[in-house]
Amino acid sequence: MTAQRSPLWKWYLCGLLLLATTINYMDRQTLANAAVRVTKEFKLSQEQYGDLELAFGWAFAVGSLVFGFLADRFRVYWLYPIVLSGWSLMGIASAHTEGYWPLLMCRVLLGFFEAGHWPCALKTTFALLDPKDRTMGNSVLQSGASIGAVVTPPMMIWLMTDDISSWRFAFEVIGGIGLLWVVVWFLSIRKTELDVVVPDDPSKREGMWDILLGRRFWALAALIFGAQTCWHLFRVWLPKFMQEGRGYSETEALTFNSAYYIGTDIGCIAAGFISLWLARRFAISAHGARRWVYAGACVMTSFSVLLLWLPKGWPLMGAILVVGAGALALFPCYYSFVQELSDRHVGRLTGLLSTWVWAVSSPMHKLFGRMVDETKSFDMGMAMAGLAPWLGVIAMKLLWDRKAQ
Repeated sequence: MTAQRSPLWKWYLCGLLLLATTINYMDRQTLANAAVRVTKEFKLSQEQYGDLELAFGWAFAVGSLVFGFLADRFRVYWLYPIVLSGWSLMGIASAHTEGYWPLLMCRVLLGFFEAGHWPCALKTTFALLDPKDRTMGNSVLQSGASIGAVVTPPMMIWLMTDDISSWRFAFEVIGGIGLLWVVVWFLSIRKTELDVVVPDDPSKREGMWDILLGRRFWALAALIFGAQTCWHLFRVWLPKFMQEGRGYSETEALTFNSAYYIGTDIGCIAAGFISLWLARRFAISAHGARRWVYAGACVMTSFSVLLLWLPKGWPLMGAILVVGAGALALFPCYYSFVQELSDRHVGRLTGLLSTWVWAVSSPMHKLFGRMVDETKSFDMGMAMAGLAPWLGVIAMKLLWDRKAQ
């Protein structure tokens, strides 16, 4: 059926995936943007705030495993709207909590359902796009994270009043947007259009255990740990760093947060274009182009070390913008590397790697919060987070076999 579609249809659907990622991050970022209000209203320590993110992350790890396997067994046509409805309803439910533990449970369920987005989205781009187009398609998909994070702060500023509890209405509005996406999804696609028929070539029939025990899988496990650590520490703690660490007002911090995510979006889309340009201009393989783009992004995230010395001001904000652009540019490369591992197990591999990285990286938020409680400074943790993606460069050099390049 897809052969009957306009050639632009696949990019329209990538745009719909971008919108899903946008909604995903809007629901996720509501808490970070209202963090100061929520911690005051519920009388939370920095470590307890970190525990909310720890619970979200571990639930995300479990959801990644569950939905990764389901995405390879059931049609994405049905699974995708189920997970999106699930996390949207949990965002709405968060608005009606009256204490720490109910909010914690809502974050757990939010993380569980949000995890289903990535296996479903990567199965969709895998079905839609040729290998040379996938980094670009994944850049479009991932850029929704930036857009969601850009639009959430001004929306929160607009919806929140001087009443400390007014964050609740913002949670309800943003959760409702996700339910509208489900309607658009069913209007845009037929249920069999994303079915993938993989040729039965015995020479390429690699089993899951062969992949999991292979060096390439563990190269990506190390790579995503570094990328995830950088991205999510800045995502969760940047508003607090700006307000409590550098003395910006809530409005100033949230306004800059939008600028930060505009920068991340530019970096993400640039990663796709530069990967295509390198492959075509210098006849580099698609894999090799992604490796160069990833390394360049690591150089940018390393600007985080400047936070150790920079006070409040434009140089500080400039350094953070460079870090953000590099941080999101890492992910389209990673997703394309995952799609190189296997034609048959895209959902499972995405889920397994996501389970691994959320399980091991989520405790970082608790440790980060404890460090801030003890040292009264965010600086060292933020600086170290920007260096973490270099772990992926090292792992790819040591573990990814040359024949795959």
